[in-house]
Amino acid sequence: MNGTATSKGTHPSAGSTRPVIVVGAGPTGLLLAGDLAKAGVRVTLLEKRPHQVSNLSRAFGVHARTLEQFDARGLADDLLATGSTITRLRLFRRLSLDLSTLPSRFPFLLITPQYEVERLLEQRARRLGVRFRYETELLALRQDADGVDLDVRNGDGTTATLRAAYVVGTDGHRSTVRRAIGQPFPGVSVITSLFLADVRLAEKPDSVLTVDGAGDVFAMIASFGDGWYRVMGWNRRNEVPDDHPLDLDEVKDVTRRALGTDYGMHDARWLSRFHSDERQAPRYRVGRVFLAGDAAHIHSPAGGQGMNTGLQDAANLSWKLAAVLREQAPDSLLDTYQSERHPVGKAVLRSSGGLVRLARAHHPALRALRAAVTAFVNTAAPARTKALAQITGIGYRYPAPRGAHPLTGTRVPDVTLAGGRRLYEALRGGHFVLITPPTVQLTHHTAPDEPGTQPAVEHWADDRRTTVLVRPDGYATWAQDDAGTAAVEAAVAARFTLTSRR
Repeated sequence: MNGTATSKGTHPSAGSTRPVIVVGAGPTGLLLAGDLAKAGVRVTLLEKRPHQVSNLSRAFGVHARTLEQFDARGLADDLLATGSTITRLRLFRRLSLDLSTLPSRFPFLLITPQYEVERLLEQRARRLGVRFRYETELLALRQDADGVDLDVRNGDGTTATLRAAYVVGTDGHRSTVRRAIGQPFPGVSVITSLFLADVRLAEKPDSVLTVDGAGDVFAMIASFGDGWYRVMGWNRRNEVPDDHPLDLDEVKDVTRRALGTDYGMHDARWLSRFHSDERQAPRYRVGRVFLAGDAAHIHSPAGGQGMNTGLQDAANLSWKLAAVLREQAPDSLLDTYQSERHPVGKAVLRSSGGLVRLARAHHPALRALRAAVTAFVNTAAPARTKALAQITGIGYRYPAPRGAHPLTGTRVPDVTLAGGRRLYEALRGGHFVLITPPTVQLTHHTAPDEPGTQPAVEHWADDRRTTVLVRPDGYATWAQDDAGTAAVEAAVAARFTLTSRR
């Protein structure tokens, strides 16, 4: 099965008291912990930093597929209120992609700082009962057939050992969890010296996102919508270590050379250097321990795909862990996290790395290649569509069994259902959703009262004759055309126990 939950006939709450520990309270860890708590799983989230919402963060763009995942959790509208949107993504001077053509409720890129994403996800996680342990550093872990022991150091210097059924490392590119399970992090540095700055501007740029380069320099300015602007830049002639001093004069100089003006920038609240790597762990699962987000893969900033990819890792893993812990699926379901998300991480490495290499092109041959790529994408509609689908995340599909319906493994758009409800509203319960023609009526089905126990049944708003079973993360796991009631009941019964609850 393509990531389906198979009931073993146990009570839906069986196993829900076996805890999961998530290490790292960034966006990926917060989304994952909240999802697990929503499903009735006890979750503890460890973070070695003190509890604070930092306004210093690298990510600032939220793509369409991530917004769809937020919509499925009832958070998209709140997140949209924190930033501004753009409908055109500029990659090179002569190449831009029209996001307004995306087949999504969110045909744009949301520009909002990462701390707004974290704030909303933390509020949700706390509301759902996630236990937070800040100033708690993971020292080591050991796993056996039944669980994982974690040695931690508390903020007061004392140590303790915690026990979990599963552990997920979402603790960033320097992941302690990844090192503890012996996973390498092979890759290369793409750009050895970038800078970031949060500044105020005396002059407002014409666009929410301004990007350009000239000669040996590149700069980008993004508006956070609250008077602060994120500046990112690079100077080929001044590639220095991350700890080399950085001042506002250097930021202004590079920005003026790349964009023609520094917009009167002043009052920097944050200045930082960093280098951009491309790295990916070979295995996202080692026994009872998983890696997600930057702990599993890091990419160049081109296309703004890093945080988005991590959040979609979390959406993929959370419902699977919950199903296994509730004894509604075999442990082998967790292996599909590797088979589904590792190829996506690899594809993001290729696409973002390719973009940054073309953007930095200095050799005449690479400049010629960039011109050819730009011309091809500008004139070939299929190439534009594919590039848009990959950068925004809506075009990825997961492996499907041989002979499966073509929809299996694909992202299901936010279709309108009978009664005017949207699919992503129906997914907010954390359930699978079965969409059928109105002629199909399941005789033994009642509305699910616990996430994952059985699918919520909805009908198409139009005369479509395909029946689709949609996973909690919005991907089709089974579909059939012109299926009668008996065939649908048999297919669903193979994945769930449909019992009448009075």
